[in-house]
Amino acid sequence: MVYGGSGSLGGAVARAFAREGPSVFPAGRTLAPLDRVAEEITAAGGVAETAQVDALDAKAVGEHADAVAGKAGGIDVSFNAIFNEDVQGAPLAEMPFDDFARPVANAMRNQFLTARADMAKQGSGVILTITGGDREAVPTLGGTLVTWAAIEAQCRQWACELGPQGVRVLWVRTTGLPEAIPDTGDVVTDLGTGFGEGMRREGIIAGMQEATMLERLPTLAELGNVAAFMASDQASAMTATFANITCGSFLDQIGAQDKWTTGG
Repeated sequence: MVYGGSGSLGGAVARAFAREGPSVFPAGRTLAPLDRVAEEITAAGGVAETAQVDALDAKAVGEHADAVAGKAGGIDVSFNAIFNEDVQGAPLAEMPFDDFARPVANAMRNQFLTARADMAKQGSGVILTITGGDREAVPTLGGTLVTWAAIEAQCRQWACELGPQGVRVLWVRTTGLPEAIPDTGDVVTDLGTGFGEGMRREGIIAGMQEATMLERLPTLAELGNVAAFMASDQASAMTATFANITCGSFLDQIGAQDKWTTGG
């Protein structure tokens, strides 16, 4: 199951899972883009079935999970790639509390509800999601970084409670993926640089790339590949941890200091 399966991140993971053989069930609020992902999967020889599900609705999430488990004989993997309605571009002192808190509240609810797909009864399963780190601090990103930290903390809690039932809980920690940044030509957030006029897509990508050791940013294909590995039996000893696919912009548990955040 891939929640948020119509987005660029969820779609990449859904395609990677399908390539490995299992049936994939992309879910989200809007059917049309989900169906496009499913069409790509079936055209490549895979099996996909979409569903319109609001991941903030406990009843809808539960009924969908039960339906998928009944049809497929169980749920092996649940991946959460849901957009949490982040608001960025203003200092916290100037941001309405609701704009700051919305992504935290949304993430805590949808992560909690989608993690409850009843894998424990079958004695196996993998719960996966995606974050951008839990110890970074970058100005003007609103509640985004707090949301990521909260997601990782919730994942650790699920891992310790579900581990005895054979369920693993993991997340992919990444930096910006250029393919996921729309090319609108508009001025967007300054990403904490202090440039009050904001930045366009090419400036954002260049700045993030400069902060990496590999001098490039990860691709959607790499995200899908890593997620597929983590969900596989090859990673069967991994739980309560993450895969770092930041191309070296984050070091272990501590964010690498780049010249944007240090003012250098």
